[in-house]
Amino acid sequence: MKKIVALALAMSLAAGLFLTGCAMDEEANGSAANAGSSATGNSNNAGKRVVNVCSWGEYIDTDLIAQFEEETGIKVNYQTAESNEALYSLLKNGGANYDVIVPSDYMISQLIEEDMLAELDYDNIPNFSLIDDRFKNLSYDPENKYTVPYTWGTLGIIYNSAMVDEEITSWSAVFDEKYAGDVLLIGNSRDALAMGLYYLGYSVNTTDENEIREAYQLISDAAAKGVYQGKVMDEIFQKMEGGNAAIGVYYAGDYLTMLENNEDLRYVVPEEGSNWFVDAMCVLKDAQNKDEAEAWINFIASTEANLANMDYIWYASPNKEALEQYPAYYEETYGEELDPEIYEIMAAPQEVLDRCEAYLVLPADIRTLYNDLWIQLGVG
Repeated sequence: MKKIVALALAMSLAAGLFLTGCAMDEEANGSAANAGSSATGNSNNAGKRVVNVCSWGEYIDTDLIAQFEEETGIKVNYQTAESNEALYSLLKNGGANYDVIVPSDYMISQLIEEDMLAELDYDNIPNFSLIDDRFKNLSYDPENKYTVPYTWGTLGIIYNSAMVDEEITSWSAVFDEKYAGDVLLIGNSRDALAMGLYYLGYSVNTTDENEIREAYQLISDAAAKGVYQGKVMDEIFQKMEGGNAAIGVYYAGDYLTMLENNEDLRYVVPEEGSNWFVDAMCVLKDAQNKDEAEAWINFIASTEANLANMDYIWYASPNKEALEQYPAYYEETYGEELDPEIYEIMAAPQEVLDRCEAYLVLPADIRTLYNDLWIQLGVG
């Protein structure tokens, strides 16, 4: 039985438990959405303990929220942001009051640099011991003071094999005029400019303004030729699943979700290389509910929660036990073996990671350049 069918059945049975506060669709302007609850609650609000969480769309098994609430008595206000840059804008403009956020590696570095994150009390997070050592002491948090990894994965090209008459292996496809009107441009500047930087053979962490402008020009020229339908983030699900675009750039875990609804879709980490990333749970320095935040992080870091989450969102777990156990978990749950190719897309093997690069935080002037170029880009 296809996994999506099993999930649909489970979700229909659990519909009564579904939280109205979980907003899984994000408005295009990147502001947080909330269906029925605000992110302003705290433990002094009518005696209720709460935790306010902001993550990405389609990025949690929502049954875990209900389970955590039942086990702890802590209410979860769960919201989403569209991208790291949208989240950062919300935090800087005072438009959000979160306890736990789940940014990506390079954005974590920036938040630490700007003194926006609280140091964690790992005595309250014993499940941190379950995180594989290869996801500890990474560049964004070298002393493991601020974060607990949530997921990891790769950025790649998704294409519809029924609409594309070749096997795509290179970033050149996303600039190719022959696909005019059928390519979706990923809607954040770091990932978009990375396409050009990789294709040109440059580091995605370059601070050379000429190299960055050259990468930008590739995208701008393609846009001028009508290659791109527009900028998208979570909208890519509907467009790729429905055959409304032939090529898009997005993340491996989300590709696997799309594949459940359109078996013609394919995923490739281009030959020139790509980004591999870690998203991690952090607590904001001004969090009103730090104890509750650390309780949430510890719960999500458990092997059981990671297995459920992998099964729901298709992103690889940094929990070593969960990652190793997932193929057996899948077989026990669905009565069939997990396709090894699916598992290798979810949890990229080392030979794929060896040609990928993690994003590092860029200097402030380069971040400004990225932002200026992104505003200039003529793609809606």
